[in-house]
Amino acid sequence: MKNILEAPFMVEMIRTTTNMYAHGWDERNGGNISLLLDEAEVKEYLDTDHVIRAIPAGFSAPELGGKYFLVTGTGKYFKNVQYAPDVNLGIVRLTEDGETAELLWGFSDGGKFTSEFPAHMMSHAARLSVDPENRVVMHCHPANLLAMTYVHSLDEREFTRTLWQMCTECIVVFPEGVNVLPWMLCGTNEIGEATAEKMKNARLTVWALHGIYGAGKDLDETFGLIETAEKAAEIYMKIAHLPRVNTLTDDMMHQLEERFGVKGREGFLD
Repeated sequence: MKNILEAPFMVEMIRTTTNMYAHGWDERNGGNISLLLDEAEVKEYLDTDHVIRAIPAGFSAPELGGKYFLVTGTGKYFKNVQYAPDVNLGIVRLTEDGETAELLWGFSDGGKFTSEFPAHMMSHAARLSVDPENRVVMHCHPANLLAMTYVHSLDEREFTRTLWQMCTECIVVFPEGVNVLPWMLCGTNEIGEATAEKMKNARLTVWALHGIYGAGKDLDETFGLIETAEKAAEIYMKIAHLPRVNTLTDDMMHQLEERFGVKGREGFLD
């Protein structure tokens, strides 16, 4: 077997968690990531017949039965992933009924996957139903997006339009816009179900007064989505109290649509 710590997916997960912590998005044990893995690739590094222990998933997702995920652990600090990946990360395989996670590697201190695991799996299922290439669900607490939910309308059209107006690249990077959930109790199946529903038509869902969920084809794309939205929110928070002399108009954004071959969410531009 190859050394799993040298697996490309492991190297990239360690780099990403470290970078997210450095950005200030994942204080303490805030935030979590799950990465859908290819079975053939996993088998290059692990004996998939050897199950360390079974962990109840806390929900049922038969559509994900048999799939493998690299996921961050509950109560684990992103800053420590690079130093002890086998403690802070785990690779699990969902049973065919989608009700149990079989631990194949990691969580060596007896820990388990993030408390947001149900929300992650439900979002994976939702994104895969509209984009078979989706592989990542990422949750974190970017300060400016979080701050924005305290002072801005949570209407999805208005929230999205504000972000689009802050940076020329925004409508190009997330033309489908940003969905928004009002505050809900985290770590529950209810917020997982609500997030999954939002994920069906957008890759970014803001949890008001809490953080954001992002999804994408790989860790780079998902990180970049959140990074772009957070940069836009930062600009907004710097200028929200000032009179706006200039702005990106709808006409300018229509020009961007044509130039970059994207289409903003229906009804979000005049």
